[in-house]
Amino acid sequence: MRASRLLSILLLLQTRGRMTAETLAAEFEVSVRTIYRDIDQLSAAGAPVYADRGRSGGFQLMDGYRTRLTGLTDAEAETLFLGGLSGPAAQMGFSAAVTTMQLKLLAALPPERQAAAERLAGRFHLDPVGWYQNPDDAKRLPIIAQAVWNNHRIQVRYESWKGVVDRDLEPLGLILKAGLWYLAARPTEGAAGDPKRDPRTYRVTKIRDLSVSDETFERPAAFDLADWWGATSRRFEAEILTDRATLRLSAEGLRRLVRLGAEQARIAAEAEVGADWVVVNLPIESIDHAATDLLRLGGEAEVLAPPALRAAMRATAMRLAAIYET
Repeated sequence: MRASRLLSILLLLQTRGRMTAETLAAEFEVSVRTIYRDIDQLSAAGAPVYADRGRSGGFQLMDGYRTRLTGLTDAEAETLFLGGLSGPAAQMGFSAAVTTMQLKLLAALPPERQAAAERLAGRFHLDPVGWYQNPDDAKRLPIIAQAVWNNHRIQVRYESWKGVVDRDLEPLGLILKAGLWYLAARPTEGAAGDPKRDPRTYRVTKIRDLSVSDETFERPAAFDLADWWGATSRRFEAEILTDRATLRLSAEGLRRLVRLGAEQARIAAEAEVGADWVVVNLPIESIDHAATDLLRLGGEAEVLAPPALRAAMRATAMRLAAIYET
């Protein structure tokens, strides 16, 4: 365990630069005293770690030092091949780089591990696009990916729900969600700390025009793309599902309810199914959206409340009956 921690400390100092003993202790969930002992051990082993004293001090590696790692375990070598997702990489323009990386990794592995890595790549495949859907035709994605990678500001003409707007943005990251690409970016207008500069989400296919500036920006040190996206997704779902609907469902209706979303699937799983129909309470976005979604349940569901949703379902059923009367 300690050898693994020593190696991890070395890699963290190499990738992040100067780090305090307190930060390292929190990272590995050990005491500060343990970190000091680990640093002494690294120094004794010849790693050029030195300490800067003072208020903004910490540990760092000598400039230009890079570790040369060997002895990857089977699991480590194999799982590296799960990171090269050929489809998304090709969309972003990184297909050749991913292919080259995998070839170099294979060449560096012993023969027995080459076979294991290739076997894993041939037996697991990730398809992030839902059934009966096509991935986003995001033709500007490679240009945006390069701007994200190189910290270049961009100017976009964007089709928002309010209309077409022009924005100057600092692109912070790209997210692939169910086959759809989103850009995390913050507007350039406003002073530091202004809520107007908080990162926002932009659907890549709704960018109508794009230009990349020669001007670069400094990426926020505290910004973590995965954490930000998780919080943004949860907030979006909480804000958009503001109303409730009461439904009476058959057993088949409960099975169909699973197809409407994760929250609906959770409610269906928790419902107690008896001989008769069951009553459930669902979050909905709006009357219009709910009326469209709930039609997918067919005659296996009855809306009990709210009255406006029940009326909307009845009106739709009457129109359908009139269309198919003959």
